[in-house]
Amino acid sequence: MVVSQAANFTIPPQLLEQRGLLLQQEATELVLAENGEDGRQYLLTPATKLAWQAMKAAASEDGIALLMISAFRSIARQTEIISDKLAEGQQLQDILLVCAPPGYSEHHTGRAIDIATPEDPELEISFDTTAAFAWLKNNAGRFGFHMSYPPGNSSGFQYEPWHWCFQPG
Repeated sequence: MVVSQAANFTIPPQLLEQRGLLLQQEATELVLAENGEDGRQYLLTPATKLAWQAMKAAASEDGIALLMISAFRSIARQTEIISDKLAEGQQLQDILLVCAPPGYSEHHTGRAIDIATPEDPELEISFDTTAAFAWLKNNAGRFGFHMSYPPGNSSGFQYEPWHWCFQPG
């Protein structure tokens, strides 16, 4: 069993193997990418920050507003998120369809960004009906970003049209 630090849960190793989940190295060099409207600080690797800024500016030139709503998340924070969901009464197997096990989230790398728009609900599959999503599908690759969890992805996570990860080239 994989036991998360300071966690009250274990992740069955067969789940990790069946879904082909890969251990993600936690970023050590992070910079402030931007501040959220709520004052929250979003951290990314330096290269990801530059790619995000370029992509966001290009989208803006095309009349598309992209909002960063999540960026770097530590392994400890990922553990807290899952523990909180368990405390709310959710089942671990259900949580792991929408939340990566600690150590396996792309957010640990400092290269993953959850994206929203000012006018639409955050973290909803309906994001894929927005002009922002259409723009990302057509343009994000130019900036090194790809959508990590398309429909039917091999990792077994729900479809996340808002989750984009930078792959330095």
